[in-house]
Amino acid sequence: MGEPSPGSVGRPEAAGDLERRLRRRVDPRDACAADRRRRVLTTRSPTSNKSVVHSVLVRGMRKRVVLACGVAAVVVVGAAGARPTATPGVTSTEIRLGSSVPLSGEAAAGGNVAPYDPARAVNNTIRLVQQDQVFAMFSTLGTNNNLAIRKFLNQQGVPQLFVSSGATTFGRDYTQYPWTIGYIPPYSEEGKVYGRYIVAHVKRAKIAVLYQNDDYGRDLLGGLRAGLGAKVGSVVAKVGYDPTSTDVQPQIAQLKASKANVLCIFAFGKFSLQAYNGLNRVNWHPQVFVNDVSSASALMIAVPQKAANGSISIVFGKDPATPIFANDKGIKLFQSIWKKYGSDQKSIDYKDGYLVAGMAAAYTMVDTLKKAGKNVTRQNVMRAATHLNEKGNPFVLPGITIKTTPSFRFPITQVRLQRWNNRAWHPFGKLVSVRPG
Repeated sequence: MGEPSPGSVGRPEAAGDLERRLRRRVDPRDACAADRRRRVLTTRSPTSNKSVVHSVLVRGMRKRVVLACGVAAVVVVGAAGARPTATPGVTSTEIRLGSSVPLSGEAAAGGNVAPYDPARAVNNTIRLVQQDQVFAMFSTLGTNNNLAIRKFLNQQGVPQLFVSSGATTFGRDYTQYPWTIGYIPPYSEEGKVYGRYIVAHVKRAKIAVLYQNDDYGRDLLGGLRAGLGAKVGSVVAKVGYDPTSTDVQPQIAQLKASKANVLCIFAFGKFSLQAYNGLNRVNWHPQVFVNDVSSASALMIAVPQKAANGSISIVFGKDPATPIFANDKGIKLFQSIWKKYGSDQKSIDYKDGYLVAGMAAAYTMVDTLKKAGKNVTRQNVMRAATHLNEKGNPFVLPGITIKTTPSFRFPITQVRLQRWNNRAWHPFGKLVSVRPG
């Protein structure tokens, strides 16, 4: 694709300046509504390129709030300096981004109504592209949802940016799907981290695994087995569940019968909650490893603490509920933005790490738009997205660099381990590489 256009501008400004320059309060009426699947959010035309950063970041934050509420969204952001082009979703005053996320089910906050629906994600995406003329899809949630829309977006030449799934395919299969790029650490490498830790620190391990029977869960399971290496025989039981299942507590009882002393919960949303409830119900106390997607403090606090204490997971983003970040500048920035612009503060806990993860992705989205320059085309944005070297994202752990190349589309490949105790996560150890080999 070549190098970015000469009009590309500098990196995002410092976090403190970023918050101070936020310009416009979000109307509370923009909050998610249970009866709506699509939404267009508008903002006044900014007067400087710095305002572009602020508008996108706020809207990116709002989008993550919307993700927590579970509606499909169209995010409209200021695009000062962008020249009028024939590119859909781009005018001299705005750039239009789209996303589709569940309203209810295991992928939504609360996760107890109905499962997310890939067919609905396809319908939402087609409408966003063909009717609402979005410039790109950004941070759509879920492995199966993103798999369902990937072919359509690539056929249409619409960027599928910073997918909210760590399924390896979104970073690996760029030759077949050049308009797609992932964001969060790959699940396969996350599984390897747990396997290696078990080999190093758990004597005479007998491992049971609960996993979601799709690319999401199978990537984690495959990574675990690879990380165990010669000790792969220590996996004594594994049970998969269908994403449309209603309850996995019977599977926990089944796994207990294996007499395993380690349990890996490679689940999602409500199924992780059910797994912990099942542990408590059958009075089983193995060493638990729970995958990152299911380890948000807001979820962990909701499960029986006797079952949760001692659980181990990975982390790449700053958790506002983690004590060591109480005075962190990035978390203070997050809190100030959330308190000022959060549209559903009564029902959503601002200490939910999912919100910070959303801001991290939005910050990277801003960086990408800035690198694309004044000539905002889909080709230029994909070029920018595959030439990232972002070292200053205030919402990820210190030391993490968000980096991509055209042939390496795994933006986040560094994590730390963390242990749950006393109703909070406590990171330990150094940064660990989760870069696919």
